[in-house]
Amino acid sequence: MRKVTTLLSTLALATTLAAQTLPQTERQYLSGHGCDDMVEWDFFCTDGRNSGKWTKIGVPSCWELQGFGTYQYGITFYGKPFPKGVADEKGMYKYEFEVPEKFRGKQVNLVFEASMTDTEVKVNGRKVGSKHQGAFYRFSYNVTDFLKYGKKNLLEVTVAKESENASVNLAERRADYWNFGGIFRPVFLEVKPAVNLRHIAIDAKMDGTFRANCYTNISNDGMSIRTQILDKKGKKITETTVPVKTGGDWTSLATECI
Repeated sequence: MRKVTTLLSTLALATTLAAQTLPQTERQYLSGHGCDDMVEWDFFCTDGRNSGKWTKIGVPSCWELQGFGTYQYGITFYGKPFPKGVADEKGMYKYEFEVPEKFRGKQVNLVFEASMTDTEVKVNGRKVGSKHQGAFYRFSYNVTDFLKYGKKNLLEVTVAKESENASVNLAERRADYWNFGGIFRPVFLEVKPAVNLRHIAIDAKMDGTFRANCYTNISNDGMSIRTQILDKKGKKITETTVPVKTGGDWTSLATECI
């Protein structure tokens, strides 16, 4: 039995698949990658320390650790979703960034790895989607049509330390730890081909059988999914191409590499 070490799935229009190079996903970071390489953004804190004025803050970070707002211990208000006296300041961020002309015609997502907690986002003065609630997971917006390519763009983010959602406050803000606020994980642009795979579910077994469900970002007749399985030396073991289901945005494929 051959040992499969690499799976490469690519998506393209059936009529042009053979002529295309493999599509790549790119990232353009707007923040630092962590606390050791934070990027300065404009910042305004509504209450607490160093509030009421525009200044600078490193992103990603919790604003309390950068000298802003009020430290709040969560257990103090245990079981109370909207208590009086809780620290509930907001942080307003602004950041200018350039988008290369080469990104035009691709799908560009604005990705936040996490922020605490309710987060509203605008690009070039336009709201890009609904308010995000919850502090501990990634969220993103498709900003393809909001960007100015080859020019400067303005990102505006408002983060509320307390959520408008009672369940979020009770689950995340009323426990035995400090409640922080801010964009505390990286922010970046995720740039994909205009037609791409938005989700893949893989079932690869030790007996050499392989199955996958592949979901595209659009529904369009005439597309197909090509899957190659390579060995550890990069040699192609098997390849299969299947059409996306008519009128749908997904397909299922199966192959063997014995």
